[in-house]
Amino acid sequence: MHTTFERDPLDVTVAAWATQVPGATEVFRRHRIDFCCGGQRSLREACAARDVGPEAVLAELQQLPRTPMQAPPSTPPELIEHILRRYHDVHRQQLPELIRLTDKVEAVHRNHPDVPAGLGNLLRQMHEELLEHMSKEEDVLFPMLRAGGSAMVHMPIRVMRMEHDAHGEQLQRLRALTRDMTPPDEACATWRALYTSLSQFVDDLMQHIHLENNVLFPPFERT
Repeated sequence: MHTTFERDPLDVTVAAWATQVPGATEVFRRHRIDFCCGGQRSLREACAARDVGPEAVLAELQQLPRTPMQAPPSTPPELIEHILRRYHDVHRQQLPELIRLTDKVEAVHRNHPDVPAGLGNLLRQMHEELLEHMSKEEDVLFPMLRAGGSAMVHMPIRVMRMEHDAHGEQLQRLRALTRDMTPPDEACATWRALYTSLSQFVDDLMQHIHLENNVLFPPFERT
């Protein structure tokens, strides 16, 4: 695949790759490259942060098949509705079940050396903070964006970006506790189900933050 970037592709931001090149986000997930909270870093900088060879990642990106990019909804109100249905509603369903599964795994396997001790407390903290974050978007920020934005919108967007960064730090802690959601060979079905569901939650939250940070917010920040 030949990109249309006018500058060195290694100097193009990760967010630009994620929003313009189909399949790029899957490459980034595989290498644990942050394309949501850290989307404004260049590909070169993002690879260095993960101690991954930038030329190798670039080669993977350039080998992606030529398929049309599935564009997000084209207007802010449509994009907001998509975020609400696909991510806000889904997160509200995901986290209580993840907490239930985690509590069971931590209790039953508390003496196992690979048990994710402390994961339940982390997920409860994430649940509380994410519910508060989404409520602020739904009650304050999204109505402002639906109305076309104003000079007053810069502050709530800045706050949401800061909270997104905090969510990203929590995801790093989650990965560390679960060894990148890798269960031991002898893990029971519940433990494996937990890590499968956690992987989906992490992917969903990263895509959610990416859409807001790199697609929804920037047009309003330029006004």
